[in-house]
Amino acid sequence: MRRVPKTLVLGGIITAVMVGAALLSRFWTPADPTGMNIMARLKAPGEVGLLGTDQIGRDVLSIIMSGAWTSLGIASTATFIGGGIGTVFGVVAAAKGGWVERLVMTFNGVLFAFPPILSAILLGALLGPGAVTSMVAIGVFMIPVFARVTRAAAIQIWARDYVKAARMAGKHDALITLEHVLPNISAQLIVQLAIQTGLGILSEAGLSFLGMGVSPPTPSWGRMLSESQTYLSSAPHLVLAPGLAIAITVLGLNLLGDGLRDLTDPRRRQTT
Repeated sequence: MRRVPKTLVLGGIITAVMVGAALLSRFWTPADPTGMNIMARLKAPGEVGLLGTDQIGRDVLSIIMSGAWTSLGIASTATFIGGGIGTVFGVVAAAKGGWVERLVMTFNGVLFAFPPILSAILLGALLGPGAVTSMVAIGVFMIPVFARVTRAAAIQIWARDYVKAARMAGKHDALITLEHVLPNISAQLIVQLAIQTGLGILSEAGLSFLGMGVSPPTPSWGRMLSESQTYLSSAPHLVLAPGLAIAITVLGLNLLGDGLRDLTDPRRRQTT
């Protein structure tokens, strides 16, 4: 009987809680996350609201909940953009080989040379800062990551006897990819999706911190960190709340990815 890894359980619980908070924020928050109350500014946790208020009197817990929707939405969308395009590049490179593989991987190397922040600056000059800019910048950076993972996993499948037999029987490469390659590498791709979503949250927070992410008044964990720098000594909860939210969410996604890898990798399976 296969034992479910503890990291998978813990990561799944943390991720479910954060996703649940993000979904709940679309229908209910303790207070209006954009509502200001100058008379209640910089209140400590428990004094006004569970996590206190910020420099303009907004409820910190409400902003954290709404910011979860922003961060998870941008990170997951960017991951699916990068994962979808990168997977296509990877399977094409593995199937065709030769100059096609070299061309694809060279293109991926060029993309990898542009980190998300630099890409966001370039896109921001053309499109202006915002959610779309963040999603595209982070998604483009993830394309070579998924392409490399997909290519490495797909090459191993193409080397198997039943795939060689299918090719010798005249099956088209595209059909072999759909019927044999993608189903056999789906576990690796799912693991990579979880891990890259965590990195996407960090990237989104970094872009928002620099002012290249979503624009006010849309809640953002990264912008919360940026706006609270000057209140670090007088109101440390303004930094701790978004910082812990980012750390816990990324930790949960990384644990989820590690647990999925342990569960699907035959070399890591533990039986009882």
